[in-house]
Amino acid sequence: MFNLDKIKPGVISMLRVNMGLKNGESVLVVNDVPRPEEWYLSFSEIKDMAERSVLARGIYEICREAFKDNRVDYLVYPSVGQSGKEPPDFVTEKLLGYDVIILVTTHSLSHTNAREKATQTGARIASMPGIEYAMFLEDGPMAVDYAAIRQETETISAMLTKAKRARVTTDLGTDLVFSIEGREGGPDTGIYDVKGEWGNLPGGEAFVAPVEGTANGKLVVPKGWYPGLIEDMVLEFKDGYVVSLQGGGQVGAEFSRLLAFGDDSLKHRRNCAELGIGTNPKAKKPDNVLEAEKIKGTIHIAIGDSSHLGGVTESDLHEDFVIPNPRLYLDGEMVLGK
Repeated sequence: MFNLDKIKPGVISMLRVNMGLKNGESVLVVNDVPRPEEWYLSFSEIKDMAERSVLARGIYEICREAFKDNRVDYLVYPSVGQSGKEPPDFVTEKLLGYDVIILVTTHSLSHTNAREKATQTGARIASMPGIEYAMFLEDGPMAVDYAAIRQETETISAMLTKAKRARVTTDLGTDLVFSIEGREGGPDTGIYDVKGEWGNLPGGEAFVAPVEGTANGKLVVPKGWYPGLIEDMVLEFKDGYVVSLQGGGQVGAEFSRLLAFGDDSLKHRRNCAELGIGTNPKAKKPDNVLEAEKIKGTIHIAIGDSSHLGGVTESDLHEDFVIPNPRLYLDGEMVLGK
C-alpha cells in the first residue's frame, strides 16, 4: 500500500525540524482506528480511515528505527466519529506522559480538552487530522521552507491582532462580516519546538477567533472544497451563529443534522469559531481539509469550538470550510484577493 522508504525522509524531518526532537525525549504516535460500525460507511470513507491507520503504524515504525535514543510509543483508540469530540479517558491520561506527540487521526483532537491538558503539561503536539501519505513526499506540503512560512504567518497573525473588523467576500456569493476586536491572531507555523507548543502539520495558517455574536452574512462553500461535497453549500450567519444551511447534497444533510437547528442545547455547534488564512505554497488538495486550509491565498471559516483559539465558546464540534479566491478586508482595507 505504502512505500515507507519514500516517506522516511519526510517523517524524520518532521521530528527533527518541525518538532525539534532532542535525544532522550519521549515520542507518542496516536491514531484513531475505525469502530466496527464505521466499516459500514461508504467505501471511500472507510478506505481513507484504514489507510490512515496503516500510515500511522508506518510513521511509528520509522520513528522507532530512526530515533533509537528516544522512547517511541504507539497508541490506538476507537474513532469518536467527530472532530472536536473528546477521546476516551485513557487517551487523555496517556497524552500527559510525553515530550512530543504526533496525532495521526481522522477526527481532529486539536480543539479538545485532552489536547489542551497535554500542552499545558509541556507536550509539543502535531495534530494531523486527515493526513495522507502523499503529503510526506518531496512535492507535498510537508516539504516546505518552514522558516519562510513562519515569517509570513507571524506577519499576518499580527495584522489580525491589530484589526477590529473582518469581512470575507467571493464571486460565488460569500459575504460575511464579524468583529475580531480584542482577539489575538495566532500563527500556525508548523514549527513546534518550544515546550507546550502545538499546531497542525502540514503547517501554514494564521488564525483568529471572531467575537461571539458578531458574525452576519453568508458563506458559500464551493463544490469540491470539502470531502464528498458535490454541490455548493450555503451557510447563513446571524448574530454569530449559523441559522440556515442550503445545498451541499449529502454533506449538507449531515451538517444540518449536526447543527440541529432549533435545538438550543446544541447552539454551540453553530458558533462562528475561526477565521484562518493559508500560507503554505505547496498545499494544493482542495478536498482534504487539513491540506486545503493551508493553501496559500485561501481563507477558511470554522464553526463550533473557539475556546482553543482564543474565543469563549466550548463545543464538541469544530469544522473548517475552505474558501478559494477570497477577498479579505480588515477594517475596510483589502489585504487578500483582487
